[in-house]
Amino acid sequence: LDHQWSPEEIAGRLEYEKADWSISHNTIYRAIYAGLFDEKNLSHGNRGAIRKLRHRGKSRHTKDYIEKRGKIQISNELKDRPEEANNRSRLGDWEGDTVAGATGKACLVTYVDRKSRFLKCMKIAKKKSALVKEATIQLLKEEPLCTITPDRGKEFTAHPDITEELNQVQFYFPLPRHPWDRGTNENTNGLLREYFPKGKDLTDIPEEYIQEKVDELNKRPRKCLGYKTPYEVYYSETLHLI
Repeated sequence: LDHQWSPEEIAGRLEYEKADWSISHNTIYRAIYAGLFDEKNLSHGNRGAIRKLRHRGKSRHTKDYIEKRGKIQISNELKDRPEEANNRSRLGDWEGDTVAGATGKACLVTYVDRKSRFLKCMKIAKKKSALVKEATIQLLKEEPLCTITPDRGKEFTAHPDITEELNQVQFYFPLPRHPWDRGTNENTNGLLREYFPKGKDLTDIPEEYIQEKVDELNKRPRKCLGYKTPYEVYYSETLHLI
């Protein structure tokens, strides 16, 4: 509960580390819904561990939705991205976006490596292209870097400048309203929302706290990685977490 591991992550990591005992994720879910982890004197509605479960599914735009955000000039379309990036065969293919806080205030710039699911993140004062550019350069300049697949928001208008600064790395843009084309980043941002809910003012949250939560996510076992952690895959190391 303290580290927001899902029942599948708990069960899978126990098996991965060859622990002395095991438990199925279904058993954990049954215990949660039976109220075995509930606490007294909490607010009305779901209590205890149920409130810790990640919400599944998000509202989607209807077929009549019209994109109102400004358009930016793109350098490459996603269909032209190298196959090594598409099949996750190497480190250094990053998906990028921002995670908004309170409207008009600080937000998070996030980049996730497609192969390892390793997260890099930094707070900026406002969702402005110049600040996103500076954060991107700082986050990725010392990392393996082959491609970047960002959101189409105006905050990425300065992508040609980033290409110039980061050894000619190429940006590949998905079609408008295709968040699933950056599914790795979208999913990771959803995990970040467990710590930084929508509408929360991030202005006074210390960078140290943000990086602490980023480290939590990078050391959380993932089913898609065979219950290894993003940290282990990215750095080719083995941790003992249990």
